[in-house]
Amino acid sequence: MGVIDLYQSGELLQRVREAYRRLAACDLCPHDCGVNRVAGEVGICGAGLKPKIASANVHHGEEPPISGSRGSGTIFLSGCSLKCVFCQNFPISQLSNGEEISTGELATRMLGLQRRRVHNINLVTPTHYLPQILAALWLAVPQGFDLPLVWNSSGYEKVDALQLLDGVVSVYLPDMKYCDDSQSVEISSAPGYRGINREAVTEMLRQVGHLSTDINGIAEHGLIIRHLVLPGGRAGSVDTLRWIADNLGLETHIALMNQYFPAHVAHRVPGLDRKITSEEYDQAVEILEECGLENGWVQE
Repeated sequence: MGVIDLYQSGELLQRVREAYRRLAACDLCPHDCGVNRVAGEVGICGAGLKPKIASANVHHGEEPPISGSRGSGTIFLSGCSLKCVFCQNFPISQLSNGEEISTGELATRMLGLQRRRVHNINLVTPTHYLPQILAALWLAVPQGFDLPLVWNSSGYEKVDALQLLDGVVSVYLPDMKYCDDSQSVEISSAPGYRGINREAVTEMLRQVGHLSTDINGIAEHGLIIRHLVLPGGRAGSVDTLRWIADNLGLETHIALMNQYFPAHVAHRVPGLDRKITSEEYDQAVEILEECGLENGWVQE
């Protein structure tokens, strides 16, 4: 069942209502702030009642099945439930730069990108705006919206919140950042990240399966995991890649990323105040190969 079917059956509207009820004592992410966003209170993510976006445009820099030949309709949402010291998008994620809009305007932006013939709508850091995104879809579908939805997130997600997206999201594009909770707290202020993240990606896989593409190599549905290699092994790449192979399967698509540099305030954090070395990245690639994880992308 896809989003159009959910709209026609009335299920999508039920999910919109259920999601908005959660904003009165917000529990959309694992922080469980409990703030009343309907009344204008904000929690760790900095989000209020209305969606706030930094940009909505065609983007060609994602993994090939996402960007394809015509690009991905990427919407950067402001705020974030993580506080990564190395965040390259910190003006958006942590300073919450952006434009506050209505759900109707969010629907309009999605439809506008569809008219530009993008392959999908790619929602970047969307977790804290799940209700508003569902509401925008409820407005957009009767106006002809029918693109696949990409959920591009930190992977710090609650399973019961993700279940509201079952049949709505076509492609999940989560991070798997850490295997050590002390690192997740120190670097990203994300208690319990390891267990929460692993439960979340397991639920994502249950919903959409392994990556499936059309005859042109464009993603139709499925899971793509991103893992950023950090200096000094602080991402726990060995443990994470082995867990993926053992628990999600060798078919899993992984984007193994080497573009870490000490952005934001990382230059103040010992061990994170440098780029990764080619040797550190090569070691992660070797583990990827040893685990038999052949699907995905490595970087030069």
